[in-house]
Amino acid sequence: MIDHGHSKQEIADRINAPQGQGVLRDVVYGGIDGSVTTFAIVAGVAGAGLSPFVIIALGLANVLADGFSMAAGNYSGTKAELDNIRRLRAVEERHIELYPDGEREEVREILAQKGLAGHVLEDATDAVTANRENWIAMMLEGEYGMGPIEPHPMRAALATFCAFLFAGMIPLLPFLFGVDRAFALSAWMTGAVFFAIGALKSIWSLAPWWRSGVETLMIGGVAASIAYGVGTLFSI
Repeated sequence: MIDHGHSKQEIADRINAPQGQGVLRDVVYGGIDGSVTTFAIVAGVAGAGLSPFVIIALGLANVLADGFSMAAGNYSGTKAELDNIRRLRAVEERHIELYPDGEREEVREILAQKGLAGHVLEDATDAVTANRENWIAMMLEGEYGMGPIEPHPMRAALATFCAFLFAGMIPLLPFLFGVDRAFALSAWMTGAVFFAIGALKSIWSLAPWWRSGVETLMIGGVAASIAYGVGTLFSI
């Protein structure tokens, strides 16, 4: 359980410099997808009885191409989210300029829903609308549900690509090094990656590490089993 101090200075420092949402979602997303898709290729090709060279070629192509595709998609999605926040900010700036009384009434309603009433509500409304930036921030949060911290498209994309690349290479290592029983070792190593990602994810949740690990392992195992089963249909 993460704890933090509650002295006046600690509170001020923490509130004035929030950490934001970070890249946890991007890393977990990229890592799981990298492991699942690469091992799905390994399992499918192995199920079809093709050579290790084919597994390596298709696996590397997947890691690089699909990893870049996911990173680009995450960048575009996060960029669209950022653009939408900036669009709504411009809308509120224009509304405050053209309809200040109506926008002030919206601030009053937002604060009333937070439990303020009477002269406290009026004083708080006056205080918020006295500062244009605070006014806009209140509208973005209360009217559109937007947080005060803007997303970072490039950081999200890099986190996704790096996690995909790292996790996606694990199933290929036994074939790259030409070890005996490469497929069996690849399956065990990939299962360990699935479990490790889930266990690490539990640091930021209330679920026990073993439950989160088993859940992620089962998700990856189902995907791999489907790929292997389809591959056996085309066994040569």
